[in-house]
Amino acid sequence: MVLLTIAGAAIDGGMLFMTKSHLQKSVNAAVLSAAQELPYDQVKVREVVDDVLLRHDAKIDAESITIIPEKELRVGVQKPVKLAFSSLLGIDTINVYAEAAAQLGALGKAVGIAPLGIDERINLEYGREYSLKVDSSGVEFGNFGVLALGGPGADIYEDNFRNGYQKEVRVGDILQTQTGNIAGKTKSVVQERVNGCSETLSLVSVKKCSRVILIPVYSEHNRSSNQLKEVMVKGFAYFYITDTFNSKDSSVSGKFLKMAGPGFIGENAVDKGAYSIRLTK
Repeated sequence: MVLLTIAGAAIDGGMLFMTKSHLQKSVNAAVLSAAQELPYDQVKVREVVDDVLLRHDAKIDAESITIIPEKELRVGVQKPVKLAFSSLLGIDTINVYAEAAAQLGALGKAVGIAPLGIDERINLEYGREYSLKVDSSGVEFGNFGVLALGGPGADIYEDNFRNGYQKEVRVGDILQTQTGNIAGKTKSVVQERVNGCSETLSLVSVKKCSRVILIPVYSEHNRSSNQLKEVMVKGFAYFYITDTFNSKDSSVSGKFLKMAGPGFIGENAVDKGAYSIRLTK
């Protein structure tokens, strides 16, 4: 009888462990997916949590969702498990609990940035139309800059704009500015990006829409002869290209938006709407 009890307890223990493991994976997936909605809408956050948990076959108590807008999401799930052998000892069910939390923070380092940048002193208005100039005037006045990522030259610039710069850029890095005529290269890539995505701004996804580019936010680092030579990365911003290239004033039209995407949170990064997510529990 003793051996049977021990064997039964082991079986029930294994079942509880598997349930706990499944619940933890489910709640981890839920907070990571739903936290991407923290910059937008609390209702949408809850909808995503419920949807992910439903797809993972995990029952959730809605009161166990804690939302700190634009900062953190915490979710707890509980599931009653019917025991097979422990019921002989008067224990019919045990509630298994799992909890996860995800933090939303300003992006501090990333791969795949576009070779454009904005000065950190600009007070961004999300949803407002901006024109990012790609001639020398933007660099001279310090509002917008064209960056030489991985070296100068129009061909390198074009590749970085089309595919994203494939080396990691982080807060504190010093970047060179780009000189010369790159309007033609810009026009062709902007056309490709606009043609590649038909999503409206309200439905846009950083992973799916080619109109969305990630650009560095910078401070001046080295200015010579009234030209900005080098900038220091202070953070990042997402920019949604709204239209084809404007040849009249050599500018890329679009809107800045708040969005979570790939990369890592930076403790000293300025907040310009580009975020990353990490599990904290």
